[in-house]
Amino acid sequence: MSEIERYARSHPQLTIASTASLKTYVSEWENGHRRVAEPYTAILRALLGWTNDELLQEAGSPPTADGYEDLIRHIDTAHAVSRSMVATFVSQTELLRTQDRMVGAFSIVDQMNAHLAALEEALTFAVLPDARRPVARELAGAATLAAWQALDVGAVERAWRHYEKGKQAAKEAEDPLYLAHAMGEQAFVLADAGRPQLAVDLVREAQRVGGSRMSDRLKAWLLCAEAELCALASDKSDVANAYRVLETADQVMPDTDDPRDPDLASVFLNMDHFVRWKGHTLALLGDVEAIAAQYTVLDSMDPTFVRARAGLHCDLAQAHLTRGEYAEAAHQVREAKLLANRTGSVRYRRRIAELGRTVG
Repeated sequence: MSEIERYARSHPQLTIASTASLKTYVSEWENGHRRVAEPYTAILRALLGWTNDELLQEAGSPPTADGYEDLIRHIDTAHAVSRSMVATFVSQTELLRTQDRMVGAFSIVDQMNAHLAALEEALTFAVLPDARRPVARELAGAATLAAWQALDVGAVERAWRHYEKGKQAAKEAEDPLYLAHAMGEQAFVLADAGRPQLAVDLVREAQRVGGSRMSDRLKAWLLCAEAELCALASDKSDVANAYRVLETADQVMPDTDDPRDPDLASVFLNMDHFVRWKGHTLALLGDVEAIAAQYTVLDSMDPTFVRARAGLHCDLAQAHLTRGEYAEAAHQVREAKLLANRTGSVRYRRRIAELGRTVG
């Protein structure tokens, strides 16, 4: 109390209560019967070096003098999590990934944010590298998923920040595969923001970062991303590069029906998805040959990939427009709209609106 009065005397602009009243205030603060308010928050911050959150914490009492008890509790909890609950985190990420592709990102944003917060809390208080790396790797995958979801609903700044979080977590985990994948996906934020050439540069840097440790599937994924981004860049040299990169992707893509990469849980890519992605890029390039392959993929596609199916209908609409088949294009736009509405995808709604204006 005397320190508060001394501080106030040296700062004449501050007006505080009398000594008797101040004694009552301090007692009530300590017992949680009164919340600290201005000007006392400013005074106590200066005297104690605490933040507002520490002064105004729920219990009403200030933190212990050194906070070691709470710190050790957090560290012990994180130690237990990193040892025994990483598998649980992995299962939660997988559940959110499945929900996302079936019902869309808009309905699970709170669950996704809570999941990220739990992973970040565990990583913050994990101590040794062997405890930190598994949590960081899972945070990298979850943050990248959250970023793609944010991009899908139009929250582009949140998407960018989540990608940065995922990249930092991948570096903490010392995992270049997760880092390369996060960079490759982040490039699409740049493309959507109207900087496709910078996006091409970023996805090429992602391939350099991944290097020789990348699986063939991840190599094919990044090459497909590069080809699509080259198509979006619309420069003549980029168009030529898009075809060249797709040829390279053809050579490295493994012939598999399994969509999951055992080295990288974030990547979904089997031959059906690969053919669909190639067809999407060819449709962007105005290639009339894209349409037949896309119909083949549509017939065999896993129905749980609802958002991806909406994108496939968009590609078919674009291919039909290239061929001047407006009735067929209009039908594909209607199908895409129904699916995009189910998932709440702002990104696909935007594309559907553009196609709809062309169809008329």
